[in-house]
Amino acid sequence: MISCKSQREIALMQESGRIIGLLFKEIKQYIVPGVSTQEIDEKCESIIRREGGIPASKGYYGFPGATCVSVNETIVHGIPSKHIYLREGDIVTIDVVVKKNGYCADAARTFPVGIISEKAKKLLDTTKESWWYASQFIKAGNHLGDISHAIQEYCESRGYSIIRDYTGHGIGREMHEDPSIPNYGNAGTGVVLQEGMALAIEPMIAEGKPQVRVLGDGWTAKMKDGKLSCHYENTVIVTKDGFLALTLEEEEKN
Repeated sequence: MISCKSQREIALMQESGRIIGLLFKEIKQYIVPGVSTQEIDEKCESIIRREGGIPASKGYYGFPGATCVSVNETIVHGIPSKHIYLREGDIVTIDVVVKKNGYCADAARTFPVGIISEKAKKLLDTTKESWWYASQFIKAGNHLGDISHAIQEYCESRGYSIIRDYTGHGIGREMHEDPSIPNYGNAGTGVVLQEGMALAIEPMIAEGKPQVRVLGDGWTAKMKDGKLSCHYENTVIVTKDGFLALTLEEEEKN
């Protein structure tokens, strides 16, 4: 069942989103060669708790981290580890869900580690650009498939693969709510967007083939061909004329 949020609920979700935007701004200085993914996770958790939030991923079906920290060919659900160190030229995704006052916000960013290749930079840019290209279709009266199709069209036309094993989702009191939001599909199909819907929209794309494999830990999802992958996500509220993005850094809002 898809719920539309009240103004009170939206305000509570905005606070959770504010924490995520602040986290992304502050964590950049720690994403450097030689830092472990566990150190990054610990810093993220300290920011969340300092701001009065709860890292909703921690303990979720047994997941041990406050965030998912995924390096290079790991597309999602990378478990923070003291044994995984960032290296010059890597790319690393931080996927974080914050819950405060009973409501969640969810977002992901893929960051460069030091100086990265032009090829990797193009992947990062395309993933982010696909989100913003698709955002023009986030509006009451449009279809969910309009967003999904736009992401697919943008990325595949530039030579990238769409990950089909994982999707975006509704969000609110729970981390994952209806509807599911694939990054592929047909325009004019699916649920009709209504004011107050809260959606976590998250393009996930790869340089090579779209197939993934999950490691024995039950979480870490890697590209089967070992090629680079990228993830960009924001939580939004559907409005009459567009959307309200909850998880941007202050600088991104201007």
